[in-house]
Amino acid sequence: MSGVWATIFQPGFFASDEVRTALIVGGLVAVVSGVVGVFTVLRGQSFAGHSLADVGATGGSGAYLLAVPPLWGFLALSVVGAGLMELIGIQRARSRDLATGIVLGAALGVSALLLYWDTTWHSSNGQAMTVLFGSIFALSESTIPLVVVFSAVSLVLVVLVYRPLLLAGLHPDLARAQRVNARLVGWVFLAALAIAVALSSIALGSILSTAILIGPAATAVRLTRRPGLAMLWAALIGVLAMWLGVLLSYDSYTWPPAHHGWPVSFLVVALIVTAYLAVDLTSGRRRSRHRPDRPPVAAAEPDEDAIHAEWVA
Repeated sequence: MSGVWATIFQPGFFASDEVRTALIVGGLVAVVSGVVGVFTVLRGQSFAGHSLADVGATGGSGAYLLAVPPLWGFLALSVVGAGLMELIGIQRARSRDLATGIVLGAALGVSALLLYWDTTWHSSNGQAMTVLFGSIFALSESTIPLVVVFSAVSLVLVVLVYRPLLLAGLHPDLARAQRVNARLVGWVFLAALAIAVALSSIALGSILSTAILIGPAATAVRLTRRPGLAMLWAALIGVLAMWLGVLLSYDSYTWPPAHHGWPVSFLVVALIVTAYLAVDLTSGRRRSRHRPDRPPVAAAEPDEDAIHAEWVA
């Protein structure tokens, strides 16, 4: 038994400060991304989440250029980008993709310039790789308190608008009848989404951060139609993927070719995709077995009646 344990957990795994930091930050990021991600999927704003990650890359690039912690850069530009999307018209279905695309295009142009300055002024391309693909083992312990604080802020924002957010997203006509301020609710949610994206960007990088935001949430929506339970499932799936990804990345230094470890970001994304495909295959078989005469229902399409019943409860 001890041999199996030693094979799974390589020597020094639990004693490593880098590993402990990665596990703490990764766990917190996964929980926040799971909760926010479920609303992102239900509201059909997955493209907005991905775009905010790319917008945050501009802030991360600028942070390295100014020699400040990258989390501040990711956070600042993600929040600004969310505000611009809301101002242009992300709440209106027809203009949502247009608003997101405009902000995304501008941000990517600035990000390319800042990354170019990073590599030329500092004579290194390490910063560009960290911004784009993340480096969770490179995070310092001083990052943990900031991640804890911003994780709490994002979760509190979601709790504050939980019920009106469900109603505004799934039953806009009823929300207007109930005098729900959809504009204000949208602002609050986008702020929570921007923080979640910024946190996931320092863990997995701006390009891959959408995986932890959307993947576990989409998988959870396959498993249950109750939003509260879906958030728990999404958080659990995300935490397991993060922690297992950290473990596999640490162990991969002993895989052939030796001393060339696999990146955490790739392993986490691979685990999330595998979980989604497994649940999708299982749910697809279940639907065909119980309802052979009905066409399949879209995966991320929520049962609005069930969700609304929970809201009024």
